[in-house]
Amino acid sequence: MDSSWRNSRVLLTLLLVFLCGGASGALWVKKMSVVSANSPAPAWNQTGREMTVQRFRKELKLNDKQTAELELVLDDFMKYYQTLQGQMDEVRANGKERILNVLDDSQKEKFNQLMGELQKQQIK
Repeated sequence: MDSSWRNSRVLLTLLLVFLCGGASGALWVKKMSVVSANSPAPAWNQTGREMTVQRFRKELKLNDKQTAELELVLDDFMKYYQTLQGQMDEVRANGKERILNVLDDSQKEKFNQLMGELQKQQIK
């Protein structure tokens, strides 16, 4: 194994890059959800689901069988998406926890400051 991989600075840098990427991804998803919430598209609740299905049914001229299959596909997709989102949240939390376990108290404080600055930059 290459000795550079044993260097704690290299590992810490890689973990920090990973966590920053996860944080920026989370902020992007949050920002996009705000944008989509402000857009005319319905939220994905029961009412939004019905509106989407009815619009597809009308615009695409779906028959009853196609409509039923479309509903199943959309429901499966949303369950899959929510599962993936939950897994991404867990990965980010796990990465942050592992990084914090490596740091001493003063480093943890600085790390949290850095993460706060990154989040502020991503929101702008």
